[in-house]
Parts: sequence; C-alpha cells; structure tokens
Amino acid sequence: MNVIGMISGTSFDAIEAVALRITLRDRVAHAELVEHVSVPYEEDLRSRVALVLPPNATTIEEVCQLDTLIGLAFADVAASLARRCFADDVDVVCSHGQTVYHWVVDGHACGTLQIGQGAWIAEATGATVVSDVRSRDVAAGGHGAPLASLVDVLLLGRHPDVVRGALNLGGIANVTVVGPALEPLAFDIGPANALMDAAITWVSDGAAGFDEGGASAARGAVDEALLEALLDDPYYRAPAPKSTGKELFNLGYLHERIGSRSIDHDDLLATLCELTARTVADAVLEQGVVELFVSGGGTRNPTLMAAMSRHLKSHGVTIALIDDFGVPEAAKEALLFALIGFLSVQGLAGSIASCTGAAHASVLGSIIPGRQPVSSLAATQAPERLVVRSTPSAVAS
Repeated sequence: MNVIGMISGTSFDAIEAVALRITLRDRVAHAELVEHVSVPYEEDLRSRVALVLPPNATTIEEVCQLDTLIGLAFADVAASLARRCFADDVDVVCSHGQTVYHWVVDGHACGTLQIGQGAWIAEATGATVVSDVRSRDVAAGGHGAPLASLVDVLLLGRHPDVVRGALNLGGIANVTVVGPALEPLAFDIGPANALMDAAITWVSDGAAGFDEGGASAARGAVDEALLEALLDDPYYRAPAPKSTGKELFNLGYLHERIGSRSIDHDDLLATLCELTARTVADAVLEQGVVELFVSGGGTRNPTLMAAMSRHLKSHGVTIALIDDFGVPEAAKEALLFALIGFLSVQGLAGSIASCTGAAHASVLGSIIPGRQPVSSLAATQAPERLVVRSTPSAVAS
C-alpha cells in the first residue's frame, strides 16, 4: 500500500512528510521509506500559528482560517510527494496537522485540537485521508500521547532482554520504555526545546527561532537558583502516563519563573538546556533504562546531547540514535503517522493503551474517503514488529 504520513510538530517550523510502501505479513509491518521531506512553513503562516498558541488569545475566525491554510499547505506537500514517489497513485494520507491546544486538567486529558483540514488533502491527492488521530484515544481515557509509542514498541520489542527507552526531543520530550517483564510505558517528560525556543525568540526579538547548534547555551553558565525554581514544577513529580505541551511550558511560564532576577541571555539558555538534560535523565534513570535511542530536533543540539550524556553515561546508560533501526531520526514522527493511517483504514488499532493511559487500544482518526475505496488486507491483527528499510533516494530535502 502506498502511504504518506505528515506532521508539523510543537516547534511549528516545518511540515515533515514521508512516502512509504507498507505491507503486513505474519504480524510484521514492512515499510519501505521512499522519500522524506521537510518543508518549512511560509513565514507568514508560521507567525500566525505562533499567535494562536497559548497563552495568546485568538478568535474563532482566525482558527477557521488557519485550519484551511494549514490544510492547503499540507495538501501541497502531499500532492508533490504523491506525484514524485507514486505517480499520483497514493492510497492513504495520514495527516497529524498542527496541534494548537492540548487540554489537560489535574493530570487528565480532556481534549486535544489539531488543525489543518484534511479535506484539502483528499481533494489534492484523491487519497483516503486519516486525520484527527489523537481524539479517539482521549475519548477512551488516554492522553492521546505519546502516540510515538506505537513505533517505539514495534522497533524496540515489547519484551527485550534489557530495559530500553525511545526518547524524542521535540518541543516536548517524551519517552517510551519497554523491558523484559514490563508492559510498555510512555509519557511526556517535560520541555525539550519548547522553553529554549521561546527564550531565544524572546531575547533575539524574533531574529532567531532556536539556539542553532546550542551555541548560546554552550557560552553560558547554569544559574543554579533559576534551575531549582524550574525543577520545582509539580508536573515532573506526577505519575505516568501523563502529557503536557506549550499550554504549560511557554514564554509566560518562563517569565513567571525568572521573576525579577536579572540573567544573561547565554546563561538563560544554558540553564534551560540543563533543565531539559536533568529532567530527561531523571525520568530515564527512574525507569531503569539501560539502552536509550534518541530522535527529534534536540539531537541536532550538541550542547543538549552532551549535557544529557553527562548525566546518563555515568550510570551506564548507552545512547544511540533511532537511526540504528533504519528510521532516520528526523523522519520518525511522519513515519508514525503513515503507519497509523495504514492501520486505521484496515480497522486495526494504532495506539498502545498502557502507553497513553487509555482503557483500551483504539483504531485512530477520522477518515475522509478518497476517489477509490482502499483495498482490504487479509491480515486481521495489528503488527507485532516493524521493519524499515530506505531506498537510496530517501533523503530529506
């Protein structure tokens, strides 16, 4: 089956998309990665997304317009991939869209909103479109996150010989843990890049959206008093499964913690980098992880990776990229949604209840029919393993 998976993450800087050929045999999903692209949002669209995110106020008119504009942007990327990779013969497109709000009250997820109307994608490609992929899990009592646990468990094994973790360093850090005698567990740890991105945008007056190469953090020194104030957030002590987002960890949150203290810009970035490294290390060590496989934009911040390694390697934790399993780290989330789309149109569950906290696994998403019905597989059970291989041309552009 020819499938496209798409997402714009919590950093809302680009649309990540993959084209996959997926088959399911003997409960093993085989995915051939044909192409991975990263297409930046146009600057005006990115600015408008930033202005609707908490703690900003917005209007239903702006949300409606962005739902269409983001849908059109995703549709352009999907149509381009379909043409290049499949000669316009694509069966399914699964679009995560753009998260604009994740509603959590007292540790319970009450709702989640991703926008980017999938009808535009269906119209542009003719494919069956799967969208709104988190809501069903929330309705089943889960957090709708981390859905990446599906790929993590299929790659790492449900019961490996040692405790393994799959860490994603996006705007928010999340981890999936599997072990010999454990049911899989997954949860959002806290901010990965979210607070660092907010800080660099603020101190640069919008000239920079992220700390490129971790350069600012590398020049600075950790402000221990501010670090302790940040670490005191009750979210870190809440039990898993749990989820969070920029509804909590945003610039307003950072301003509250800084208060009246004066802090050098580089020292602020160094402190926030250490916050991410410490909270990740604490969570990973608490779960007894021995082997850690990392993905996400944070892997391209050498200052963050060095700080994280300093905390973990002294405890015997080995660290590698998820690429070791044939999944380019930058393509992992888009690949996840391609797999979810593939499963959903076959009526197969795409969530792991022990990871999201739901009462049961669910078939995910709302389905917008394409021009042709999707052919059914003979398989009636969800996969237990995922094998990924890439074609020589499957390089992000």
